[in-house]
Amino acid sequence: MQEVWIIDAARSPRGLGRPDKGSLAQVHPQRLLSQILTAIAERNQLLTDDIEHVIMGCGNPAGTQRGDIARMAALDAGWMRSSGTTVDHFCGSSLMATLFGANCISTGMHDLVITGGVEMMSLPDKPNMATDQHNLHLRYKHPITSVGISADVIATEEGFSRSDVDAFAADSQQRALRAIDKGYFEKSIVSIKNDDGSLALAHDEYPRRGTTVETLSKLQAVFSDFMNYPMDDSHTFGEIARMSWPDLKIDHVHHAGNSSGIVDGAAAVVLASPEYARANKLKPRARILASASVAGSPEYNLNEPVASARRALTRAEMTVDDIDLFEVNEAFAVVPLRFMKLMGVDHDQLNVNGGAIALGHPIGATGAMLLGTLLDELERRELKRGLVTLCAAGGLAPSMIIETM
Repeated sequence: MQEVWIIDAARSPRGLGRPDKGSLAQVHPQRLLSQILTAIAERNQLLTDDIEHVIMGCGNPAGTQRGDIARMAALDAGWMRSSGTTVDHFCGSSLMATLFGANCISTGMHDLVITGGVEMMSLPDKPNMATDQHNLHLRYKHPITSVGISADVIATEEGFSRSDVDAFAADSQQRALRAIDKGYFEKSIVSIKNDDGSLALAHDEYPRRGTTVETLSKLQAVFSDFMNYPMDDSHTFGEIARMSWPDLKIDHVHHAGNSSGIVDGAAAVVLASPEYARANKLKPRARILASASVAGSPEYNLNEPVASARRALTRAEMTVDDIDLFEVNEAFAVVPLRFMKLMGVDHDQLNVNGGAIALGHPIGATGAMLLGTLLDELERRELKRGLVTLCAAGGLAPSMIIETM
């Protein structure tokens, strides 16, 4: 098994995931992703005929995102000889795509791979995160309710209050805005253009200046209402939740202000074998030390980043004390709060430039975006090791540990 080197990472700005207001909403998702591919190839002077595989995550490969968007975006970028594969692993799609790409290189099957992901949350056909899709046999085996209700269940059982999740959310906004104002994201952001050449978006569009604990406290928790919404003609979300937690008095604490934002975005990561990188004068920024992909209770949906991180640390023969920075996706505030509690990680090490609560969560692209953010911040602080992980629907969670070079 050979080392896997990360040569570079880049991403689009995150645009509001609204067809009426989002600056990226009118850009075709293939065009959005192809612009990132083109930019990362140009700035690293890649020989695009050598790119053996483009592996991209997409959490909702439907509508204009259907039809193997990895291959279609590569073709749009002019990469005719690059094979393309699209990965659907819900919120973990692009980190799993990167894990798959790393496996191809570590086993010697490929030398140059581009991974990442894309998601247009402004598309009208949103994914149904209750993964049984009317399969009542599976529903009775694993009653998977709304991820938001699962988040409230976890907060209730772990003892996180409304004030806890709101305080974390306000801090995420403040950290992200500080990072934006200081230019910490500029190294990785690629401006996106419309087909006529005009600028579509050059900066993250979702963060809300002026967000405080006080302003968040005025928002109504939304998932108590979800309990009464029909999931389909068989059950409400609440009825499904009660199959798993019949006696739990759920404290509904999550709302739009302490949950991840709905946005559009794309990201790419260049992976290479050491031999190929040296032969083609590609300077590595980091190496991948270990990765993991775990699955657990689909009813809880969001709990597996802890198990995934522990498995990756074991494979790397490390402990949390060996990790300088952590990126844990802020699908809901309770996810990183629980991670810090159970892993013994200080908030000064985790999501130091904010997260999806402030910046947004383009499902199929977020993992690669977090990997790039982690790499940039490790380099900026002259630190060595970082760990990135995400929860994903169905009780999934990939993770990855990197080391700067």
